[in-house]
Amino acid sequence: MSLVSLLFDLKPLLEDRERNLDRIVELLEKHRNLAEYEVARFYVSRNWLDPVSKRLASIDPRERLRGVRLIPLLFARATAAQHLRRMVKDADMAVASAARAGVHALGIADVAPPDRRAEPPRYPGPSALGGWNPSGWTFGLRRDHWAFRASRAKAKAPPKADVPQLKAPKDLANLLGVKVKALRSLSRPGTGPGSGYVEFEIPKRTGGMRRISAPRMPLKRAQRAILDQILAKLEPHSAAHGFVEERSTVSNASPHVGAAVVVRIDIENFFPTVHYRRVFGFFSQYYGEEVSKALAQLTTHRPKLPDGKVVWPGALPQGAPTSPAIANLVCRRLDARLSALAKKISANYTRYADDLTFSFRESPQRLGRILWWVNAILQQEGFAENVKKRRIMRKGGRMAVTGLVVNEKVGIPREERRKFKAILANCRHHGVESQARERPDFAAWLRGYAAYVRMVHPKLGEKWQREVEELLAK
Repeated sequence: MSLVSLLFDLKPLLEDRERNLDRIVELLEKHRNLAEYEVARFYVSRNWLDPVSKRLASIDPRERLRGVRLIPLLFARATAAQHLRRMVKDADMAVASAARAGVHALGIADVAPPDRRAEPPRYPGPSALGGWNPSGWTFGLRRDHWAFRASRAKAKAPPKADVPQLKAPKDLANLLGVKVKALRSLSRPGTGPGSGYVEFEIPKRTGGMRRISAPRMPLKRAQRAILDQILAKLEPHSAAHGFVEERSTVSNASPHVGAAVVVRIDIENFFPTVHYRRVFGFFSQYYGEEVSKALAQLTTHRPKLPDGKVVWPGALPQGAPTSPAIANLVCRRLDARLSALAKKISANYTRYADDLTFSFRESPQRLGRILWWVNAILQQEGFAENVKKRRIMRKGGRMAVTGLVVNEKVGIPREERRKFKAILANCRHHGVESQARERPDFAAWLRGYAAYVRMVHPKLGEKWQREVEELLAK
């Protein structure tokens, strides 16, 4: 078949690309050896960027697998590499395997720091373990791989921690105040009768919807016990400021005050990326296999799709009390590596949940190279950067870290303070009810925001707290 014939066959199929997906893929695979195949690829790919991206973001691993298999067929090497880099880390093994196959088929190399768990390869190549290639992306996720058995023997023991000694699931059940059988029943998948979760969506501040998986009360009590009795006794890295006692957005922003350049990087799908196997690996540092499995099952959630398929493995649910602490502890090595990188390049580094911040006292000369290393370390540690949310802020404009201005001192943006001041003025003149239309619990919001202001601006916040109480008392 000639290129012209292939394009004529593809044109009607693209009018309903979803229904004709299998036929489109069949035609492209069948004629990949055409000298003009890149023309056909470009003709198809311009219609597929958004649909493939949606497939890759699907909660259904079957949809993600279809999307990954389309990438080498539809996109040029550079675009394909952007997608395949993060899909190599997919929790579903079939999806990750297909992504690695795509990486090898396209010959993508020199995209990650060398994987130092293995010896440098004698013959470097795109698939040679230990070199500058995508094998480094498996860092920390394939602990049983044959190539790294020798290096595991030399690995340092985990730091000692004052956690309860749990030798069997029975000991864990006693700690949580439940029966042993309840450990399994509390870990049921989905959100139907008998499962441990309810799900709903809330709007994101930046647009779109966020899925919340909130544990029902029996599971929530068990998770709260795990948080208080185990996780609270383990120390996160000093660079982590989110969901850590005696740390806040203020402590996260303070190291960056007066910087010449501030770079803010966002981790994509932070909690869903920390899946069951990673949580199990974390607990395995302190407990045996049976207890670690039980703890990982109790703190991760497996959604159930409409056709009854259970998504495996589960991941940290947004809404569980244990998720923030586990995410911080899983990120200890990530924080250590990025802190070491920051020290080497004369920068400051902090992390607040999925928000990474680097600041420089002087403008860095090779900022692009620095961002490459940050992105590569994220990839190796099982995360992906949301490039659309990357922000590079310089001294001439406003520099904000976790919602706080850091140009000269830590402060809430002036326009936000003015807006709250105007709300208080309207409450005084027209009554509190006049301002409560768009907020379901307006009184709690007033108290919460005044307390937030007091944390950042103590004198102003104390004044506004008194004013709020006077207004609500009326």
